Amino acid sequence: MEQLIITKEKLPTMLDELAKEYNLIAPVEENDYSTFLQIEKAEEMNLDFLLSRIPAKKLLFDQTETLFKFKPGKKGEIISREFSKEESVVFGIRPCDARSFSILDPVFQGDFKDPIYNTNRTNNILLGLSCNKPDTNCFCTSFDDSPASANNVDILFTDLGDNYFVEVVTERGKSLISKVNKLFSTGSKSDEEAKNDIEKKAIDSITRQMKLDGVVLNLDKMFDHEIWHNTAFKCIGCGICTYLCPTCHCFDIQDESTLREGARVRIWDSCMNPEYTHHASGHNPRPARMNRVRNRVYHKFSYFPKNSEIFACTGCGRCIDYCPVNIDIIDTISKVGEIKID
Repeated sequence: MEQLIITKEKLPTMLDELAKEYNLIAPVEENDYSTFLQIEKAEEMNLDFLLSRIPAKKLLFDQTETLFKFKPGKKGEIISREFSKEESVVFGIRPCDARSFSILDPVFQGDFKDPIYNTNRTNNILLGLSCNKPDTNCFCTSFDDSPASANNVDILFTDLGDNYFVEVVTERGKSLISKVNKLFSTGSKSDEEAKNDIEKKAIDSITRQMKLDGVVLNLDKMFDHEIWHNTAFKCIGCGICTYLCPTCHCFDIQDESTLREGARVRIWDSCMNPEYTHHASGHNPRPARMNRVRNRVYHKFSYFPKNSEIFACTGCGRCIDYCPVNIDIIDTISKVGEIKID
């Protein structure tokens, strides 16, 4: 793995140079919340917050997207969506959000390979940014991850103060760096040690841990346990936990049309919505909030690990931070692991 140094003064120059050839995407603040958007210049990005409120999954699986357009009638036609071949440089994605892409991959790259997701996945070059100071509700280390992990990015930047320590992880990353290599210098052993020290301090600062031992087995025996009723009693069913989750991927498909033209549109949906499982017959297999609260937990910590051998959670803490009634997934899962089931 190639290790380089770039000064903070030169970082905007690097990004502006790359923006001439690639779409440049970075975290910005818009309408009082943070999200990833395409920008023209590095000065438009905002690195003052730890995590964007809207997760980076929108770069692969947008909140609203047109699948295809159509013209109704006897001589109607389907107008297929055109896929861009332009590559995008995504700067500032945190390790937990980058890891969410690998969790989403089995969903959209499994038996049915989603063309929109796969095109976006291929076109996005990920420039990660280590978390030097994880937030109170960060718990990525519960999943054997690190706030300075380079496992799921092409290049990882770590803030050393006046400089960034740069780890070039993949061949795509190496090719990208070659276009702006004049702005970098070779990293030294002391630079690597400084990065390792920052990573260790970041890991040590994470005080919250999710106890995962025995969770999958316990959930197999807890479908009717009172814990789901107790949690649902507090929940107001707003769905913010799913919309802001970097791994939730439920969606609805709707046809929008006028007399002359229409489109099939995919939009984010939430299993916390009572309409989500409402059948055309009128039957709803999850009629109560308890059923939906339980399903969300089972999906992430039972069904997904059984099907894909990975928990559908990155430990980003968004669902804890933004829940209006302070439901805490760490407490819930820890209780699941502690309950003794005969």
